[in-house]
Amino acid sequence: MTALACVDPPPTRVAVRRTLSVPAGFVNCGPFAWRPGIDGVEIIHRLDASTISDASMVDGLLHLVNLGILAGRHAFEQAALGVIRTSAPDDDRAWAAFYDNSLAELADGRSPFAPIHLRARSLVVGESVLEVGSCFGFLALQCAGDGRRVHACDISLGATALLKSAARRRGDDVSAVVGDATALPFGADSVDTVTLIHLLEHLDDGSARRALSEALRVARRRVVVAVPYEDHPSEHFGHLLRLTASHLRHWAELVEPATVEFFDDHGGWMVLTPR
Repeated sequence: MTALACVDPPPTRVAVRRTLSVPAGFVNCGPFAWRPGIDGVEIIHRLDASTISDASMVDGLLHLVNLGILAGRHAFEQAALGVIRTSAPDDDRAWAAFYDNSLAELADGRSPFAPIHLRARSLVVGESVLEVGSCFGFLALQCAGDGRRVHACDISLGATALLKSAARRRGDDVSAVVGDATALPFGADSVDTVTLIHLLEHLDDGSARRALSEALRVARRRVVVAVPYEDHPSEHFGHLLRLTASHLRHWAELVEPATVEFFDDHGGWMVLTPR
């Protein structure tokens, strides 16, 4: 950590605004700039409706995380929402640009998540799919574009509302509901494929096992799991566990699927067939 990283105590309030130039008193940090605020930190950026996306927003904020300017999930999420919402004159245009640009980056491979989503989509079987832990719902929207009947579930009311709005605007057939991965609001054998893509690292060990059991209950044909392999859990993303291949094998033994396949591709993967 360099001397520029010292914001002590960690920020409790994050203020974000867009500007075309860096005012005096701000420190450049990658594509963004920052300065200490009265009770937190102030961040400025140049992203607009043509450049805002999940990848560009995360890339800018990770520079601040790596220097210790942003610490913890709450500060990171405040900053992320602030960057997105200030990228256009109003919320509707900002979120529309964020979704459209992010999906375009995933489609043409510019997003770091592109290979993960491409692999996940290739593993979906059947006509219907449920994305558990959908967050913004980029994978759900891509699956709808593939012609699937898509359901999405996330514990965040705000994220679910954003996905519903994006799906309506884009004309994508996605049904999004609020729900807990450990108690899914879906009936047994109600969808063909259930995906848990970069979800289990957000849960403790017991909750991860319950989430897998629930996915197997709901899935008729397949459960697809992907997790990141990290040196340390990414606190700013809300990761609780540093996962390895042994975690996946241990959980598979506990939930006892009919068959299971493991492989690595930008992290760890597990494909479960329900009994």
